[in-house]
Amino acid sequence: MSGGMDVRSETTAGDGEEDDLLLQLRRLEISDNGKGFVELLSQLSPATGPLSDADFRARFADLAAFGDDHLIVVAEDRHTGRIVATGSVFIERKFLRGGGKVGHIEDVVVDAAARRRRLGQRVVRYLSNHARAAGCYKVILDCTPDLRSFYEKCGFAEKNIQMALYF
Repeated sequence: MSGGMDVRSETTAGDGEEDDLLLQLRRLEISDNGKGFVELLSQLSPATGPLSDADFRARFADLAAFGDDHLIVVAEDRHTGRIVATGSVFIERKFLRGGGKVGHIEDVVVDAAARRRRLGQRVVRYLSNHARAAGCYKVILDCTPDLRSFYEKCGFAEKNIQMALYF
């Protein structure tokens, strides 16, 4: 997924003494389907089913058409070649605030074996910085109560109530 905005990859070393992973945050690539991207999403939602290569490519093309208004970022473990973290941000264009924009962060997940290394915080910061660079006046997300303190560490504050209607 590419676009005109300068969204640089971020290379960072792990935070734990035993953590020798070198992780780069970058945009989702079509080849990430074979690196465990969809399987990683199943750690976020058990309802995530497998996607055929054709379905993955079709969804990738759909989202790529949004350019910088829909960014999916991943972290790849260079030792294993597996995707170990991901998150996305969608830029909503509004009539409010003089035609302002709002960033919606979704689908943030870090592989269970890669947690406690501040990788989730780096993913959220990357997505938030993308929203800021896109001219958003705010970035919002929904989370479960057990993740409240994590997102507070990322600079978010609880605001209002989330409601959902599932089909």
